[in-house]
Amino acid sequence: MVDQADTMLAEVLHLNFAAGPLFKIRDDPRLTRIGGILRRSYLDEFPQLINVLRGDMSLVGPRPCLASEAPHMSQLRFKVPQGITGSWQVSGHHELDWEATDRSERNYVVHWSLARDLAILARTAILMVRLRGL
Repeated sequence: MVDQADTMLAEVLHLNFAAGPLFKIRDDPRLTRIGGILRRSYLDEFPQLINVLRGDMSLVGPRPCLASEAPHMSQLRFKVPQGITGSWQVSGHHELDWEATDRSERNYVVHWSLARDLAILARTAILMVRLRGL
């Protein structure tokens, strides 16, 4: 992102395509050329692996959210470590509306299992190889 990208939020709010309190932009104008390459190749997620190794995050779990989004989300999602990938990323990602996204994350927390995490990791790997929207 360009320097001070967070202060430019008001200028790009009209580009938000996500429903509800989520904020998502395709082709974010605040993204640098190198940042675009890193994002398309998922290399921008690499620093989060450090958080996993430190124990601050999990490989699989609800994705971290913006502070402005948190009050609108089910508090159940915060009962487990946030993850690099999760159920809604492999179940439609940006095509899901707000309610479906929140329902997917609540369902993940309630029905967690190691087998489910492994399935989500496998589906994530397939999406990454295909370079399709995580």
